[in-house]
Amino acid sequence: MAGAHVPRVCVLVCDSWGVGDAPDAAAYGDAGSDTLGNTSRAVGGLRMPNLEAMGLGYLTSIEGVAPRADPGTGHGRATEISAGKDTTTGHWEMMGIALDHPFPSYPGGFPPEVIEPFVAAIGRPVLGNVPASGTEIIAELGEEHLRTGAPIVYTSGDSVFQIATHVDVVSLDQLYGWCRIARGILRGEHAVGRVIARPFGGRPGAFVRRPERRDFSLEPPGQTILDALVGAGVDVQGVGKIGDIFCGHGLSGSTYSDSNDHGVDLTLERLGRPGPSLVFTNLVDFDSKFGHRNDPPGYAAAAEALDRRIPEVTDALDGGVLLLTGDHGCDPTTQPTDHSRERTPLLASGLSGGPYDLGTRATFADLGRTVADLLGVRVDGVHGSSFAQAMGFSA
Repeated sequence: MAGAHVPRVCVLVCDSWGVGDAPDAAAYGDAGSDTLGNTSRAVGGLRMPNLEAMGLGYLTSIEGVAPRADPGTGHGRATEISAGKDTTTGHWEMMGIALDHPFPSYPGGFPPEVIEPFVAAIGRPVLGNVPASGTEIIAELGEEHLRTGAPIVYTSGDSVFQIATHVDVVSLDQLYGWCRIARGILRGEHAVGRVIARPFGGRPGAFVRRPERRDFSLEPPGQTILDALVGAGVDVQGVGKIGDIFCGHGLSGSTYSDSNDHGVDLTLERLGRPGPSLVFTNLVDFDSKFGHRNDPPGYAAAAEALDRRIPEVTDALDGGVLLLTGDHGCDPTTQPTDHSRERTPLLASGLSGGPYDLGTRATFADLGRTVADLLGVRVDGVHGSSFAQAMGFSA
């Protein structure tokens, strides 16, 4: 593509990787949250030599990760300007849409004007309707669900309407259909960011979440940088829940992943396609399996496992650039179990020269602008400014 600096870009979103220090953390009740730093201290240090070499240790104090960086890399931090601290908000801002108002949340459960039409539409009562940990509420109400067939509805500190059902009681298709019904009800003042299908299996006392989770997000309120890329002929491939977050907009294709490792496998496959291309991947296990469960050892093990696979990703770039970031924090060392308002990492690999200090960026949208710049696509009317020049690329 004329004007492109590289044939492909990989954006790897490590869901909930925060590095603390958000200027407005206290306003969100998150003063002191530092997902990676606090996790490292809780477990006696992290071993992440590959991300250390990309400059991760410069971004916050991470026990076991030295502040150093190799040539060919860049490191910095991104600051969220949107109101809120959830997945949809963070990803939309990365791609140029900043929200002035947060999505609604429901610390007291959903009101009758939401629950009553939902119950009428599905023909069954619901269980729960409270803020809860997903694993705890299926342990508490799963057996009653098996007896009655009533779905478990719950929320959290985030803007989500979650529906949990056992796969032996409610088929996946029926669960997804109920989520679409809820999505249709949750409009206007009750327009939550996401309706989430949470299938589970197993027996009482040993219920386990299944990997067929699906997110039913709101439509983006305008054109994103992804739309501009596709319009310019870039092959944009989403991996994980990217397709759900953007409701399929601005994507040439998308594929669900079952785990972090599966997400990396799918990413590697898509990096083998001809350019110009963007592979946009969300790795959700950090958040869903460990952050929300206040499990620092699990979070640490998942972070170290990803680090071991980073060389596979950089080897697959074939002249492209890797940009690794997060969408919010979810500090597993703090209560409650909800997301935390934090700055997020910006790590780059596949550069010439360096290492480059990318500084503290004013908005997540700088990432999307940089992707467009690297691929030679002009974008107008969205937030952000490119840091491609800060990584050694010409204007």
